Amino acid sequence: LTLAVVLPEHNLTYPWAWPRVGPAIHLATAAVNARPELLAGFTLRWVFGSSEDSHGVCSEIAAPLAAVDLRLAHQPDAFLGPGCVYTAAPVARFTSHWRLPLVTAGAEAHGFDDKREQFGLITRAGPSHRKLGELGVQLHRRFNWTHRALLVYCDEKMDDRPYFFAAEGLYVQLPAVHNLTIVDIVFHDGGNFSFIIQEIKQKGRIIYICCAPETLRELMLQAGREGLTQGDYVFFYIDIFGESLQGSRFPEPQRPWKRGDRHDASARRAFEAVTIITYKEPENPEYQPFLTQLRAEALKHFNFSMKDGLVGWDWEN
Repeated sequence: LTLAVVLPEHNLTYPWAWPRVGPAIHLATAAVNARPELLAGFTLRWVFGSSEDSHGVCSEIAAPLAAVDLRLAHQPDAFLGPGCVYTAAPVARFTSHWRLPLVTAGAEAHGFDDKREQFGLITRAGPSHRKLGELGVQLHRRFNWTHRALLVYCDEKMDDRPYFFAAEGLYVQLPAVHNLTIVDIVFHDGGNFSFIIQEIKQKGRIIYICCAPETLRELMLQAGREGLTQGDYVFFYIDIFGESLQGSRFPEPQRPWKRGDRHDASARRAFEAVTIITYKEPENPEYQPFLTQLRAEALKHFNFSMKDGLVGWDWEN
């Protein structure tokens, strides 16, 4: 049996980059083949194709071409990946046409929930922004927030647009709260934070923020200066993989406000108004031994030093 893997080959900014996922595939393949009763009469193997273009970015052109090449050359029985939204979509359309299953830890966007036709054979093992939106619905119902919600997110309209798609899950699901008005405030890196805070003042008290950790800190510092962190406003920061809570340098674990500069004290006070929404690491007893194996495999076969956390962020390589 052949598993076709289509993932970013080198770019470690993606949670599902090959140096992170490859070690797990190595371990899983070896474990399955060590137990012949699991696939009686078969041996599991994998083949790889990169979803990156020449600039190292997930490409909606490179990924389906890689999938077609793997299909013609190896006749795989299933696909693993891609993870990026804009690469997973065309590959999933091909695999659906070929009647082959596709498993991915990505493809979080709301559109992949439609299982009627082109995405019917996708299994997502990772986050789903629909579930994020459903969490938002439960929060609003629990605390009777029924007037207005603000979605404040950064969108450069480049690469995989992770903040846009995270906000989309909330935007689609929150209208399930009766009479709730959803307002979105879109900004770009290096934007006018004072303007954003003025928009928040005028348009709502329940705010969901999707952006990079550094941007969040600048935004909350401005919110503190404008008096929005005294309890009258509720800030939720959407941090799917806990990036703001990881790192051996800055931001330090559990201290997303700290940078070692003169603004730390103000940032700490401002962050008291922030609730970070992230996925929880597994707590089952098998998880830590698996991580130990994974780190050893990554270092041995990929020369990659994995760190703790949902993604295994690498700050040194």
